[in-house]
Amino acid sequence: MKLQDRVALITGGGSGIGEATALLFAGEGAKLALCDLREENVSRVAKDIADKGGKSRYYLADVSSEEQVQGMVAKVVSDFGRLDILINNAGITRDALVRRMKEEQWNQVIDINLKGSFLCAKTVSFPMAEQKYGKINNTSSIGSLGNIGQANYAASKAGVIGLTKTLALELARFNINVNCVAPGATLTPMTAAIPKDIAERYKEKIPLKRFADPKEVAYVHLFLASVEASYITGQVIFVDGGVSVGF
Repeated sequence: MKLQDRVALITGGGSGIGEATALLFAGEGAKLALCDLREENVSRVAKDIADKGGKSRYYLADVSSEEQVQGMVAKVVSDFGRLDILINNAGITRDALVRRMKEEQWNQVIDINLKGSFLCAKTVSFPMAEQKYGKINNTSSIGSLGNIGQANYAASKAGVIGLTKTLALELARFNINVNCVAPGATLTPMTAAIPKDIAERYKEKIPLKRFADPKEVAYVHLFLASVEASYITGQVIFVDGGVSVGF
């Protein structure tokens, strides 16, 4: 198994790509620490993993709070004895055209998507540096290339790319690989809210003519978290059905 006995912390682990990644990692032998704010979702995923013979615990934490992130990471290390992998997956949208976007909508998205990724990566870097091993996978998006009505989201996800490249340079001396996965439209609760006619029109713009299954993104996280990617750091992989090729 590719992740035998590795301890992986996944933020936003209660649904969508986070859930798919957690289940995939568990099947590859990892021990899962799942972070989310929605207890009903994340407890269900943890139970699903346990029912299949895996090991997981869940933690309720707001990734935009340094105090909560530090407390969560300390608890994970205490519970599991180590921390090998971070999947920075938690993210939100608060869409609006720039001229109508409220400061609160801007701040909420930047705080969760960008600040949250920074806080989690910063905090896990300490136990990872001590053990001289770590894998940090951040989450950007096809939206980082720009999208009408998503100035806040695009800025946050473009910022995650810059964060990834800088962390890769700073943490390489500790044998910590830092990479970034940038999904396109994926079948998650977030995209389920898109009106059907708009979703169908968007599919026509995708070279593969469909949305991604969350597991297709999870497989990229698995590769980057495995020994197979030990010489890859500071990279961004678009999992978008070919959309980014046209940019």
